[in-house]
Amino acid sequence: MTHRGRARMGVLVPFTNVNLEPDMAMMCPPGVSLHIARMGGYDVDEIPDADQMHGLGAADIDGPLALLMGAKPDVILYGCTSATLTHGPAFDRDLAARIKAQSGAATVTAAGALAHGLATLGVSRIGFASPYVKEINDQAIAFLAQGGVQTVARSEVSDALGNYGQGELTPDQVHALALRAEHPDAEALVLSCTDMRSAETLDALEQVLGKPVICSNQAMVFAALHALGINDPVPGFGQLLRRGRV
Repeated sequence: MTHRGRARMGVLVPFTNVNLEPDMAMMCPPGVSLHIARMGGYDVDEIPDADQMHGLGAADIDGPLALLMGAKPDVILYGCTSATLTHGPAFDRDLAARIKAQSGAATVTAAGALAHGLATLGVSRIGFASPYVKEINDQAIAFLAQGGVQTVARSEVSDALGNYGQGELTPDQVHALALRAEHPDAEALVLSCTDMRSAETLDALEQVLGKPVICSNQAMVFAALHALGINDPVPGFGQLLRRGRV
């Protein structure tokens, strides 16, 4: 029987996101439990463009965070990548610091986790793919560039997807989107979005490409395990998790 009380991850998730929780459940090692609170701050009927995601990043999270703290999590994950990508690295770091100060728990953001994963792998040139509108992709690439990561190729969807449309992309569609971001000079691929079904494609993509592939949810699990001091390799979800904490 698995010991349940090894660690607790608290996750703040956008209220229309349907894929972050299943991904986390697949990737968490035995004994690590998940505790979820949903957050608003955006219009479900609008395209999740830069203004909408900027608004989500700036939204008051005191209510969801207070409810999440009832579970006494050891680490808190802010589960939206674009909400802080649209504000920049300084905002992302400040948000994590504010959550940690308010909660007393170690804190990981999705955008910060991508940067952490790339730094762990020693990657400085990437291909970038996401279901975002072009403006958010521009901001995401600029965010990573401030950390010394150059995007040498990018791939985006042809139509502006709604809040549910991003999560409805199939793993095969995500796989194809990722392959369009491949470039010989890219040392790794980055798949950004906590509601895109990227985690299921990571091993297959790495087999085809022969290089690491990092996605938002995988990177968050890796960063959270690092914060918890848990070294378990997690097979099935790309090199980053398979290697264990370093």
